[in-house]
Amino acid sequence: MRTEKDQLGTCDIPKDALYGIHSIRAKHNFPDNTRFSIEWYKAVSTVKLAYYLNYEKFAQAVQSKFKVEDLPMKLIEPEIVSAMIRSADEMSQGKYFEHFIVPAIQGGAGTSVNMNINEIIANSALLSLGHSCGDYHIIDPIEHANIYQSTNDVIPSALRIAVMALLEQLEKSINETRSIFEKLEKEHNFTLRLAYTQMQAAVPTTFGKLFSAYTEALWRDWWRVSKCFERIKVVNIGGSAAGTGLTVPRYFIMEVPNILKNITNLPVTRSENLTDATSNQDTLVEVHAILKSHAVNLEKIVSDLRLLSSDIGEKSINLPALQAGSSIMPGKVNPVVNEFVIEVSHIIYAHDQLITGLTAMGCLDLNAYLPTIGHYLLSSLKLLIAANETMSKNLISKLTINEDESIEKVMMSPTISTALLPHIGYHKAAQLANFMVTNSVDIIDANRQLKIIEEHILVDLIKAENLNKLGFSVSELISNKTNGKR
Repeated sequence: MRTEKDQLGTCDIPKDALYGIHSIRAKHNFPDNTRFSIEWYKAVSTVKLAYYLNYEKFAQAVQSKFKVEDLPMKLIEPEIVSAMIRSADEMSQGKYFEHFIVPAIQGGAGTSVNMNINEIIANSALLSLGHSCGDYHIIDPIEHANIYQSTNDVIPSALRIAVMALLEQLEKSINETRSIFEKLEKEHNFTLRLAYTQMQAAVPTTFGKLFSAYTEALWRDWWRVSKCFERIKVVNIGGSAAGTGLTVPRYFIMEVPNILKNITNLPVTRSENLTDATSNQDTLVEVHAILKSHAVNLEKIVSDLRLLSSDIGEKSINLPALQAGSSIMPGKVNPVVNEFVIEVSHIIYAHDQLITGLTAMGCLDLNAYLPTIGHYLLSSLKLLIAANETMSKNLISKLTINEDESIEKVMMSPTISTALLPHIGYHKAAQLANFMVTNSVDIIDANRQLKIIEEHILVDLIKAENLNKLGFSVSELISNKTNGKR
């Protein structure tokens, strides 16, 4: 064990632990096992890396202009800066995450997160230089690892970097889901089905039309997600504690965002109003609202597919059998992916309410609840990525349609007579529909009995390609009349 000291007293720390007294106190104060997001951990480390890289340039620029003995502050030794760069770089790739012990749900606006990472950087850098963990007289978590930084600009900026990285993944996963529906739309453009309004049979349509609606909804989702970058790319790096830049060299305020942009390949931009960017987190609410919109569309889609594949829905489509559905009923298979996506959607709705409420709880110059806001925003992103991935791989790519049964259902439904209204009028169409119901026959047989319209004309009118037409023209009606359709 080693003993560390802070303004509150001392704590015993495992000898080889890279965390320190600040992390231990946070773990004791917040007794929850919810794991902090590794994406955010990597992003905070990336922000630190940008600071250290900039410090190298800053030190060189200062030494080229001023004599070292005239400087009001002591410059950090180059070997220490290099060691911290190595540590931060490794951590930006996920290394040492096992030493991050602060839980996701915490008070303090992210100070515990910042200090846990500072301690890991300091101690791993110490080890790389041949020293022991806790030798803070050589590399200190605050004086060195936290140089010219504040929790209040590092943590929110890192959150936005983590969010942007996940938004890129979400864009790709939505596009994959959309492309599969686009393929299904083309394959089944003329596969007849009944449309249902308020769960009652309405008019004939096609599966292609249904899949086209899903394609369009997912295209809107992709577009909205792509626009999130415009909001989330703005960071408050250099704003320090309250967005004023107090204690931060102007060189860092101007340069660190550019370094971040280069090393992340993300469109990082410094806010023009650092006070606003530090105190207000409404852009996170805006981004999550867009995630909620996508969750709504996913729930609608998988709920539709579940209904169409169900025994209640007479199995007009088949979903892939993925796992046994019961421990007592042999042969039962359930729509587990659909259920998973529905659950994900409702988790997103709950997250949205939480993020909205905690964002509104921000007070004056800072929002102390950012760790929880960020945790659930990142969680929503990861859940939606997972939902799209399993939909693409395990659900819609293996979906099949019972075409013969679907066509038969359309032909037996009295609602198909609706397609004849412009050609034979409402009353004759109703006569056909009533005969179909009373005698349990399809529209072809009903017309043979009633002789309302020539059969070859009827067959042509109820072809999928004609039912798919957008409305009708007067010239078509005149042509029908000329051909004896009246």
